Amino acid sequence: MTDVKGNVRSMTVQASENSSRRGRRSSTMGGMPVNDMPWWRWRSNVRSALHMLSDPVFQRDVWLAGVDGYGDVTDAVYRLVEDTWLDHWSAEKYVGTIFRDSQEAALVDTAVLRVLRIMHQVGPDAPVAAYLEHQAWPEAVRAARDAHVRLAASDGDEPDAPPRSLEVLQIMTRSA
Repeated sequence: MTDVKGNVRSMTVQASENSSRRGRRSSTMGGMPVNDMPWWRWRSNVRSALHMLSDPVFQRDVWLAGVDGYGDVTDAVYRLVEDTWLDHWSAEKYVGTIFRDSQEAALVDTAVLRVLRIMHQVGPDAPVAAYLEHQAWPEAVRAARDAHVRLAASDGDEPDAPPRSLEVLQIMTRSA
């Protein structure tokens, strides 16, 4: 894994040095900027996860009801940390590549820590209800909401729009 981490660090430095990529707006697909951040696909996955984790109505009406097409809590957590390794290090490492600034990174770090703490206590294979009934879940939802709102606003999106299905996310991250 050292090689993967080394490559990520190298890519982070290279992307951060490419200041022409930061701050520039690009065209959008479904409201989400397509490629204004160097690692926009990772940002799209993190945003999707935070969006679902931040919306208690969605969680009740989709996850708890077992509606297909959106995954579950474990899927959202996986999207949040899978490529980013946010379960191993701070989002601050990705300022300029995934996150626009330190405030975004700090909000994401808080959300990740709160959600992962619950996942470790409940277990990754627990039913959705086990997460939603956990005493710390409302706090995790608030942290995810804070991060989601900040990232959505930075991307010029409406934070209160319903979360997109995983199929839509896949289509969005496949195109450039």
